[in-house]
Amino acid sequence: MAATGKPPRVLALGAGGLIGAFIVGDLIRRGIPVMGVARRFTAAQRAQFGAVALEMPIGRLDATALTRLLRESKTEIVVNCLGLLQDTPRQRVGDIHQGFVARLLEALRNLPTPVLLVQVSVPGQPADDATVFARSKRAADETIAKSGLPHVILRPGFVVAPNAYGGSALLRALAAMPFDLPPALAARPLATAAVEDIGATVAILARLWQEGEWGQAVTWDLMHPGQRPIGDAVASLRAWLGTTRQWRVTMPEFLLTFGGRLGDAVAWLGWRPPLRTTALAELRRGVAGDPTGWIRVTGLAPRTLDDALRAHPATVQDKWFARLYALKALIVATLVVFWCVSGLIALTAAFPAATAILTAHGFSPMAARNLTLASSIMDICIAVAIAFRPTSRFGLTAGIALSLFYMAAAVMTPDLWLEPLGALVKTVPAIVLMLVALAISDER
Repeated sequence: MAATGKPPRVLALGAGGLIGAFIVGDLIRRGIPVMGVARRFTAAQRAQFGAVALEMPIGRLDATALTRLLRESKTEIVVNCLGLLQDTPRQRVGDIHQGFVARLLEALRNLPTPVLLVQVSVPGQPADDATVFARSKRAADETIAKSGLPHVILRPGFVVAPNAYGGSALLRALAAMPFDLPPALAARPLATAAVEDIGATVAILARLWQEGEWGQAVTWDLMHPGQRPIGDAVASLRAWLGTTRQWRVTMPEFLLTFGGRLGDAVAWLGWRPPLRTTALAELRRGVAGDPTGWIRVTGLAPRTLDDALRAHPATVQDKWFARLYALKALIVATLVVFWCVSGLIALTAAFPAATAILTAHGFSPMAARNLTLASSIMDICIAVAIAFRPTSRFGLTAGIALSLFYMAAAVMTPDLWLEPLGALVKTVPAIVLMLVALAISDER
């Protein structure tokens, strides 16, 4: 790479994620030309990035399309932040990690001038890789290392950022709840990496590439050299949130394992819960590495977890998020069960009573049966819609609308409001709970 007078153009792939979004924003602030590519950006990210945000199904592009993207954007540095924890109905871990990297390397070879590839990977030793996630990431790293192309593989520790997603959100939620991790898990090492240090590293690499001083291939562990147990990290988060004095009980190991398997099942409904078997396996392995080479070349002084937390004192928004994050799954599950059971009861045991109420208010027996059947099926359909992530907001909105319709229809029959079990009265808190679910439905 020959030295030039202006900063190199950076293309960040997977710019909608925690690390990718920060890198794009950080490079914009530093005045380094950057374009962020993601399958989908949030409205806030689009407002922040403006014209440099490009939405496309990046993980599905072939080598020809990637070559065209690199050429048209005049890219000089590619930062690949794409990653997938487990298989989903739409994507496979192996294709996102290995398949995409192979296509990206082919595209880089098609370019007339060298482009630096910065690959964001995972720390740890290959012998300890126990998940498809880790093994596929490692295989992608090996493919890059053998490519002969200029590259830097960054292996950050557990990423700490002002915002939270995935594992970082899970630890925040744990810090807000009255539960301690099982002792064996709490004792595992957790080397942390401040997201600001990752952004600074990319900026330093851009400067070195600009000055023509970077033509080698290296792998760096990005993390603070002081490794602490996961339990201590959660304690720091509790101090940050101000929840250190609450009473706590130790979570049984089997409950954590069950939660991971339940998370796997929910993931096939389109949700991306942080508690899954892969995430647990990675935490049980521990997060550790040797950042000596990274520190020596970049001259950075890695931030500790406490330093990163002190830089962004917890606000009431952080506390609300931590407390509601774990409750979100419970709220959604409760509403799914509520609507499903409501429909099933009306179709079975309560069917005669429901039709009798309608006939007592002027409906013919046939109309009463049809109306009861239709409303019961609608209840079950709403339950199914809420359960699936892509249709969840529609299901919640439909549930609110149907509940309001039931209440409006009952205005003409005030005796129903005095029913001993207060069925209609209980619709009001159900509507409020659905409004809460809508308010916290965003995942990013």
